[in-house]
Amino acid sequence: MAQIGNLRYRPARRLSQLYVGLALYGISMALMIRSGLGLDPWDVFHQGLARQTHLSFGTITIAVGAVVLLLWIPLRQRPGLGTISNVVVIGLVVDATLALLPPGDGLPIRATLLIVGIVANGAATGLYLGAGLGPGPRDGLMTGFTARHPRFSIRLVRTVIEVTVLSLGWLLGGTVGLGTVAYALAIGPLAQFFIPIFAVPARPADEPAVATAPRPAGETA
Repeated sequence: MAQIGNLRYRPARRLSQLYVGLALYGISMALMIRSGLGLDPWDVFHQGLARQTHLSFGTITIAVGAVVLLLWIPLRQRPGLGTISNVVVIGLVVDATLALLPPGDGLPIRATLLIVGIVANGAATGLYLGAGLGPGPRDGLMTGFTARHPRFSIRLVRTVIEVTVLSLGWLLGGTVGLGTVAYALAIGPLAQFFIPIFAVPARPADEPAVATAPRPAGETA
């Protein structure tokens, strides 16, 4: 597995980008919640659990992220700084934003909250993934599973996971609606647009790769 979380190159840029991205991700979640028009599959699940347990949305987000991170162990995935930060920062920010942001009043305002939330979510994804300090626990679960079981495609694994959490969240009382469909259609193209913009290379382009010492004649790998 490639090393995750190497901060030797442009650490200030990468750290600031990581935490700005995670904070923006939490804000985008709060915007979609306040729209009342539907959430992405994982947030439907978080909201359903929050309504059943009477815990805050952010607390549930942190708890679910921690449980998902434990599932990395049998997959032999190694979390980066961004992975651990993802678990904690997003949950804290979404609760703080919900405390300050009132629900949308009227369909035009609610639609605006939804659209801004989805676009901000795409930009946030590009920021924190582009920092190269580790994926979120939910994305890592998907990629880790497909790495261990290559006969299953990422598309199939992601679809199964998201349909499962969406169904469970809906049964628990999470909000499924137009926003759920809009998010599903828009987040892929938005992430594809923003990730290259914010991607920070692992090292300068003119820095040579570490050379491997030649083996003595006759020695095999």
